[in-house]
Amino acid sequence: MNDTTAYVQWFRQSSPYINAHRGKTFVIMFDGDALMHPNFDTVIQDIALLNSLGVRLVLVHGARPQIDAVLERLDISSNFHNDLRITDSEALRAVKAAVGMVKADIESRLSLGIPGSPMHGSRIRVVSGNFVTAKPLGVIDGVDFQHTGEVRRVEHQAVNSLLDQQNVVLLSCSGYSPSGEMFNLGVEDVAYHAATSLRADKLIAFNAGEGLLDDSGEPIKELTCRQLELHLPELKGSQRWQADMAMRCVRQGVPRVHLISYETDGALLQELFTREGKGTLVSQDAYDQLRAANIDDVAGILDLLRPLEEQGVLVRRSRELLENEIHRFFVIERDGLITACAAVYPYSEDQAELACVAVHGDYRGSNRGQRLLEQIEQEARRRNLKQLFVLTTRTAHWFVEHGFKAGQVSELPQEKQKLYNYQRNSKVFFKTL
Repeated sequence: MNDTTAYVQWFRQSSPYINAHRGKTFVIMFDGDALMHPNFDTVIQDIALLNSLGVRLVLVHGARPQIDAVLERLDISSNFHNDLRITDSEALRAVKAAVGMVKADIESRLSLGIPGSPMHGSRIRVVSGNFVTAKPLGVIDGVDFQHTGEVRRVEHQAVNSLLDQQNVVLLSCSGYSPSGEMFNLGVEDVAYHAATSLRADKLIAFNAGEGLLDDSGEPIKELTCRQLELHLPELKGSQRWQADMAMRCVRQGVPRVHLISYETDGALLQELFTREGKGTLVSQDAYDQLRAANIDDVAGILDLLRPLEEQGVLVRRSRELLENEIHRFFVIERDGLITACAAVYPYSEDQAELACVAVHGDYRGSNRGQRLLEQIEQEARRRNLKQLFVLTTRTAHWFVEHGFKAGQVSELPQEKQKLYNYQRNSKVFFKTL
């Protein structure tokens, strides 16, 4: 087979992946060492190719070696604790300078479009800004980390809006507090929060090696979270940080995390567009299925609801009542375990109640509640309902964050008003569909 025939065959075989990735959101992370490697120019070219194929891209960069270089030029010493930099006021000057230079370097490389270059005609728009809200790491083991921080949140709605406009969004290893302070952040921390808050389809993390290696030094093609957890004790440095980040991401709802090499030419394209891949793929150890509930789910739903009923968060339901109302429920099942549920109760042609929203304690903080809400909203629209309402005593903030607005008991359907328990004093929220 000659080179031309091999190329044509590879291109044809990659077309299913091209179709699968179009319109999906990828968070791509690379540390400061990756930017200094001679192969990084080809990494940028491959990122530009993903953009041209319709992939929504969020890039997250680190800057540790660049910060070290600025500190050395300024003759400023920097201390570490638990392998984390203690960023005092002087070190923060270096962080600002290094992060600014790295950001400008990435933007300039993505702007390259001269004739004859692989990126000719790409016209990539790169947008960066204060999308990462940070907070101080604080005092650990008696050590004050000062301007070293951790991510509080990523402004995912603003980022998504920019991605909808076909921009590439660039996030730095820094963030700002509401009081205007700047904090030095771990690149893995930013990438994790970006991927989970954006509900990214993939997180791709570049490192110096060919992903993770087994005991004989051979690359591991694929790992479940459970298998990766067994490998963690033997990993050190950046590999340990990335493996921990990968495991946390997948457990919080990111379907796949890829660990690939920035030293290998074309590793990104091989990993995404070939069956064999070129790195380590980390995925969940069991499939989470969102579906309509059936009578066999009653016991699992009762087990899920019982702790919340005992805490007074939910009104107690008997098995008989649940069996009669099971057709109103949706569940998320993981390996035979009901990890989340919610129900919808129509009260009129226009209104329905969202009820029994519950997530298993081991899976809170994931996107299960949001997935169920989206499913029920879709079901409500299918029935031509105009409004959902919910009564809650303990989780008002969650519903507000998902578009519900506070209302009065008097705005409820008459039938529901008659059933309202004034002793529980539940708050009432509405969402127009």
